[in-house]
Amino acid sequence: MTLLAVSTQEVIEAILGSIDEAIHAVDENGITIFYNTVAAKHDGSKIEKVLGKHLLEAFPSLSRETSTLMKVLDTKKPIVHQVQHYQNLNGEDICTVNTTLPIFIDGNIAGAVEIAKDYSTVQKLTDTIVDLQSKIKRSSRKKAIKKHVAFETIVTNDARFKQTKELAQKVAPTDANVLIYGETGTGKELFVQAIHEASKRKNKPFIAQNCAALPESLLESLLFGTTKGSYTGAIERAGLFELVDGGTLFLDELNSMPLDLQAKMLRVLEDGVIRRIGDNKTRKVDVRVITAMNQPPEVCLKENKIRTDLYYRLNVFSLYIPSLRERTEDVLLLASYFLKEYNKSYKKGVLQMDKEAKERLQAYQWPGNVRELKHTIEHAVIIAEGNTLTANCLPRTFRKESFPKKKSILPLREALHQTEKELIDQALIETEGNILQAAKMLGIPRQTLQYKLSKYDKTAE
Repeated sequence: MTLLAVSTQEVIEAILGSIDEAIHAVDENGITIFYNTVAAKHDGSKIEKVLGKHLLEAFPSLSRETSTLMKVLDTKKPIVHQVQHYQNLNGEDICTVNTTLPIFIDGNIAGAVEIAKDYSTVQKLTDTIVDLQSKIKRSSRKKAIKKHVAFETIVTNDARFKQTKELAQKVAPTDANVLIYGETGTGKELFVQAIHEASKRKNKPFIAQNCAALPESLLESLLFGTTKGSYTGAIERAGLFELVDGGTLFLDELNSMPLDLQAKMLRVLEDGVIRRIGDNKTRKVDVRVITAMNQPPEVCLKENKIRTDLYYRLNVFSLYIPSLRERTEDVLLLASYFLKEYNKSYKKGVLQMDKEAKERLQAYQWPGNVRELKHTIEHAVIIAEGNTLTANCLPRTFRKESFPKKKSILPLREALHQTEKELIDQALIETEGNILQAAKMLGIPRQTLQYKLSKYDKTAE
C-alpha cells in the first residue's frame, strides 16, 4: 500500500505520529482529537485512554486554570516555549518545553494544539554538571586544577591587536564590566582569563559558560540555582553566580541568551543579588561579569538579540578582537608559538617550517581563526618527521590544489555543491564539530545538515 492509496487524514496522522515531539490537540470543547505516542509516553498514559475524552477527565490532576491547552482555548492567545516540570502517571520526573497554539477557522476558535519537547535527559545532565562544579569549588585549592593565563602569553605583531591588549591590561585591575566582541576562535576566553589573572579576584573562582549551549530553562537553573521542591525532582543547588562569588563569571555568546533571562541578569548587575528558582529569598553575590558576543553589538541591538538596558550596563568597557585574517602578520608568529608548544608536548624535534609551508599558512583565510591555526600546527607537528615542518605535514585543506592560481568555470550544479561543501566545512570548523551550532550558523535544520554530511561522506563530533 502506498500513501496515495490512503486518505489525507490518515497520512497526516501517520506523519504526526512518527515525529519525536509530543502533540496533543483538542477541539473547542476540550475534547482530545489527536494524541500521539510521544505524548502518551511523556504522560505515562495510553492513546486510547485520552483520545475522544475531555482533557480534564483524562488528566484529573489538571484544572481549567493549570492546563495550558484549556488556558489557550479561553484566552485565544498562544503560549510559547513554556517550561513544564511534572511527575507523570508512572511517577517519572518529566521536563518539557511546550508551545501551545489556538486553532482558528473562519475567525472562530476551533481548538488548540500543544507541541512538547522532552528535556528531561538534558535537565539531569545539567544537574550533574552543576553538582560537579559545586564539588570542585568546595575542594581544596591545592587539588583544584587552574589554568593561569597571563597577558604575556598573548602574542601579536598587529598594531590594532596590541591596542586591544593594552586596553585589557588597563581595565583588568578594576571591577568594571567588560564586553568583548570577536568571531568564534579569536581567543576571547583567553583574554578574559588574562583579565581575571591580572585582577584582585585572581585567587577567587573563574567560570566560563557558553549561553548558546543550553536552552533557556536549563541555562536559568545553571546560572541562578534551584530550591528543593521548586519543581518535581528539584534539589537544593547553587547556581554559577553563587559558585563564582568573589570571582569572575564569563558569559560567552551573550547574544544567544533569551531576552527574559537577560532581564534577570540585569538585576544581578544592578543590585548584586540573585534568587534561586522557586526561592522566596534573595542572596547577595559579589561577581565580576565579563561577556562576549560573536556578532557585532550594533547588529545584536538592531535584531533585538540583546536588551538595550543590559547592553549599556555591560558595555562599561568594550574590547574588539580582530579576526586572524585581519592580522595576517600574526599567522607565522602564532604558528611558531604553537610549533614550540606542541614540539614540547609531543617531545618532537621539529625546529622550523619550510618556505612552502609558511606560504600556504599565509595564503589561507582562517575561517576558524586562531583556534583553527592552533589545531593545524598540532596536526602538522604530529605528522612531521625530522627537524623541519613541511607543507606535506599540513592538513588536506592546505594541499596545493586547494590554492588554484586560476578559477575555472564549473557546471552550475557542481559549483553549487562545491560551495555548499566549503560552507559546511567552515561552519564545522568554527563550531568545533558541533552539528547543532553549525546548522544554526548555516540557517538550516539540524536534520538537513546531517543529511548533507552523510551525502558528502563527512564526519563530525
